[in-house]
Amino acid sequence: MKTGSILSRDFFDRPADRVARELLGAWLVVPGPQGRSTQHVVFETEAYLGAHDLACHGSKGMTKRNATMFGPAGRWYVYLCYGMHWMLNIVTGSEGVPAAVLIRGVGEHAGPGRLTKALGIDGSFDGRPGARQGGLWFEASGIRVPPRRIKRTPRIGVDYAGDWAKKPLRFVVDPAHLRTMPQSRRRES
Repeated sequence: MKTGSILSRDFFDRPADRVARELLGAWLVVPGPQGRSTQHVVFETEAYLGAHDLACHGSKGMTKRNATMFGPAGRWYVYLCYGMHWMLNIVTGSEGVPAAVLIRGVGEHAGPGRLTKALGIDGSFDGRPGARQGGLWFEASGIRVPPRRIKRTPRIGVDYAGDWAKKPLRFVVDPAHLRTMPQSRRRES
């Protein structure tokens, strides 16, 4: 994929674990004031595979809170955690299947609540397309993260999910490895 091209709905219309792995090294693009935007390289994600995944919000069916997860791939699913932290997810896979990827680390921001706070992302993004018109999107960075650099671990904070809590569905690349590549940068939109 050409560097700087926006990741399309087709990119997200695949299994969440594959999307989570392949988002590593991509840029999350956040528009800013005066037509300037920032790009932040993704270094940590978690996959939520659908209704059969007991750690997934959709495992108990559709609610007002998680309805976006059941929609088309490539839309933002943003929810409030513990009444104070916005969590940024991108919906993946087939419509009707509640699957998504949680964005846990980008650029200089580690932790899903910290990154949304630092980047000004809140619930107003829920349901919007992950495209320029949605106000927040991913672009190809040209960074290829070799599989040997990717660490797979259990997801964080899902102990309630029984055996699903132990599945290695968290994908992390050491940001130090990515420092040789651009991590966050400003540009004119």
